[in-house]
Amino acid sequence: MLRPKIPTNPMPTGVVTPPAVIEPTTVIRHPAAPAAVAPAPARPTVQLTPGAVVALVGGGTAVVLVVGAVLVSMLLAVAICALVIRSLITADAQRR
Repeated sequence: MLRPKIPTNPMPTGVVTPPAVIEPTTVIRHPAAPAAVAPAPARPTVQLTPGAVVALVGGGTAVVLVVGAVLVSMLLAVAICALVIRSLITADAQRR
C-alpha cells in the first residue's frame, strides 16, 4: 500500500527540499478463492406443526373470550351504577 508522508509544518527557512519519492509496491494476486457457500439466514425460520397451530388458535380464542368477558362485565357494572344513581336522584326529587 502507498503510505504518504504527512508534513510536520516546519518553520520557513527559504531552503527547498525535494519531495520524498514513494516507490510503488507490487500487487500480488492470490489464486481465486473457492466458490462461496450461501450464507446461513440471519435468524432461524419458524416451522409450525399442526399441533402448534391448534395450540395457537386455542390460546388466541381463550384470550379473546376472557377479554370479552371482562369488558362485558365492566359495561354491566357501569350500567348498574348508572341505574342506581338515576333512581336515587329520582327518589330524592319526589320527596321534595
